[in-house]
Amino acid sequence: MTTVAAAIIIRDGKIFIAKRPEGKSLAHHWEFPGGKQEKGETLPQTLHRELNEELGIDATIGEFFMKSSYDYEFGHIDINCYFASVAKDKEISSNEHEGIAWAAPDELKNYTFAPADIPIVEALQSIKL
Repeated sequence: MTTVAAAIIIRDGKIFIAKRPEGKSLAHHWEFPGGKQEKGETLPQTLHRELNEELGIDATIGEFFMKSSYDYEFGHIDINCYFASVAKDKEISSNEHEGIAWAAPDELKNYTFAPADIPIVEALQSIKL
């Protein structure tokens, strides 16, 4: 089992998403940024570290949003989503992904997400940002 922490970053009513690169599992699927929990880390610590490594940001990790689980052919994954914030004047870019986007909740359906992320997309479409 792999435990992952993922961020829901919202700015001006849009949610930050990133596209997995060629060569990684689930290549070309969109996801919420984050990564695998390392031994000794809390999930918020994991998320803070991963956002710094992948996006070069010092995010403030907020409240827990939801958990999504999925059994892939390569193993079981648990995604734990937290709201996260970044200074409004901080531009976000990625050194890990092949693409990034800001999408309104009702636009998320236009992106191909990894199966474990789909319940998160559905939940986000039902809340008021």
